[in-house]
Amino acid sequence: MSDDRSIAYFSMEIGLDPGMPTYSGGLGMLAGDSIRSAADIKLPLVAVSLIHRRGYFRQSLDDSGHQSESPVEWRPEDFLTRMPQRVSTLIEQRLVSLAIWRYDCIGVSGFTVPVYLLDADLPENAPEDRKLTDVLYGGDHRYRLCQEILLGIGGVRALRALGYKDIQRFHMNEGHASLLVLELLDEEAARRSLTQTDPIVIESVRERCVFTTHTPVPAGHDKFSMDMVTRTMEAGLTRPYESFADREVVAPGGELNLTYLALNLSRYVNGVAKRHGEVSRLMFGSTFRRAGDIDSITNGVHLGTWASWSFQTLFDRRIPGWRADNFSLRYAMALSHTEIWDAHIAAKQELMRAISARGLPAPDPDFFTIGFARRATAYKRADLLLSDLDRLARIAESVGPFQIIFAGKAHPRDTMGKDLIVRIHEAKERLAGKLRILYLDNYDMRLGKLITAGVDLWLNTPQPPMEASGTSGMKAAVNGVPSLSILDGWWIEGCIEGVTGWSIGEDRGADPAADDRTRDAASLYDKLERTIIPMYYKNRERYIEVMRHAIAINGSFFNTQRMMQEYIVKAYFG
Repeated sequence: MSDDRSIAYFSMEIGLDPGMPTYSGGLGMLAGDSIRSAADIKLPLVAVSLIHRRGYFRQSLDDSGHQSESPVEWRPEDFLTRMPQRVSTLIEQRLVSLAIWRYDCIGVSGFTVPVYLLDADLPENAPEDRKLTDVLYGGDHRYRLCQEILLGIGGVRALRALGYKDIQRFHMNEGHASLLVLELLDEEAARRSLTQTDPIVIESVRERCVFTTHTPVPAGHDKFSMDMVTRTMEAGLTRPYESFADREVVAPGGELNLTYLALNLSRYVNGVAKRHGEVSRLMFGSTFRRAGDIDSITNGVHLGTWASWSFQTLFDRRIPGWRADNFSLRYAMALSHTEIWDAHIAAKQELMRAISARGLPAPDPDFFTIGFARRATAYKRADLLLSDLDRLARIAESVGPFQIIFAGKAHPRDTMGKDLIVRIHEAKERLAGKLRILYLDNYDMRLGKLITAGVDLWLNTPQPPMEASGTSGMKAAVNGVPSLSILDGWWIEGCIEGVTGWSIGEDRGADPAADDRTRDAASLYDKLERTIIPMYYKNRERYIEVMRHAIAINGSFFNTQRMMQEYIVKAYFG
């Protein structure tokens, strides 16, 4: 294989195909969309991840909303090509061999971006090591560290074995991959025939690395005791830590923080929305000497992936070339209200059919439908809409009937997230006969596409400023579904009140704020009762105009084609 790639993109999860459970949620979806857009614009990129043979997990919910998890069964050979090369690294002084599988992501012009997935399930490995690439975000702290060793260190070695000798930029999509800098430091020191990592070596590696941080939530930043790191990792690879002048910065209190490692060994660092850039500069100000340099590149979605069949057909007919030039969706302003509404109703009916196919009573397609689908965790506040059930029932009775569709998985160890799902089911029972609530289990790529396209309003209610970006509302926008959202993440940039959607409450700024549920819930109810639902039922033309602006303004901008072009200018070649 010739070395024709200059950018290596590392991510613990990548959503490549609905049949491949190599993702858990938004981070993986973003990674997959980034790779698809890289292929569309012919960016010389190669990507690395782990194979996750048992997926994240399959979610099942009982009638009360209690979640149970089971492995996802899939056959890698149905989607991937196994490469002849193998690489290895040491885990606790045991040699762990890695097979390499290839997935080809083909863009609209036929250009291919290869994605390599590392696999430890080999007969020569110890039984416990064969499971290291089984479960995404599974196991204990040690399991997570082992996976991150395989991704970062094993990933660099895999690229070298495959012939990629001259990568100019290593892009770490979140801190899970940051151990790759240790392998690069070791390579550079060996190239210079040095036994220690001196400042020239560090600067050389820093110049090649790019880091994107995705979360202001502390739990999203992995850290491990140095005792565990030195016990688990190859002895020589911890040498850079010992000779690194700022080792107390990357490992304060004897704990190696992978986010701090990536921050301090990268030439370019960014958050994933303008507000998230501000939050990150505040968050890392005491631990990252160049915190003021943290930039922002707002996330996007791959339009060709997330547009429903009905809208793809409409765009193909009326805006030819939109797949190759996402900015051309601004011409959606020329689409008639009838065209937009017909495409929307087709997407809505597709969602209703999918719900019926699950054996559930389908929602009424004539009722105003609100969608909320994302990871079930406390700060996402999925239950904010259910703060006052009596008022919800009164709105449905006096203003117009509506229904709510929920979906989302809680991490197996997130008890608060699991309790959240139970509370939604309790509210569902209390509101029975007054308005319909559905909670669809096993939220995945297929279901996400159906919901974001098939509802009438997209709801997002995170506790600010904890939503780094959020991309589900962008997927809704390309399908003409407006958002009602807290002003956090991307929605601060995407919300033009009454034009592309509506806001809940006011912009509270980048400083951490209290969870003001009472005020946010009141704003949410007021917007539904006084503005949105009346417009939907009594001024449909005005509502469709908001839908049209969601496509033309937000769809044409909040996409990964624009996002990857920003990475090219700012991070890769800037």
